[in-house]
Amino acid sequence: MCRNIRPLFNFDPPTTEAEIQAASLQFVRKISGFAKPSKANEATFLAAVQEIADVSRCLLEALETNAPPKSREEEAAKAKARSALRFNNDRPR
Repeated sequence: MCRNIRPLFNFDPPTTEAEIQAASLQFVRKISGFAKPSKANEATFLAAVQEIADVSRCLLEALETNAPPKSREEEAAKAKARSALRFNNDRPR
């Protein structure tokens, strides 16, 4: 359920609002246990997503590093390589 939560700090280009919102949504889905809340819980669910997004944005803006920004393409390639090793995707079927 939380596969969309990725590190968002220190990337070039910088993290977008959409990425923060997606990670916040996945976080609230995980801790609430709801993929889609009922009508009775929808307002509370959406408010939680927005609060998590706001706090996440503040965190990302406040963090500091001396490391050079990471490349999204390089990080995606590393993740793909780790996945291939983990799931043995490199073996013939």
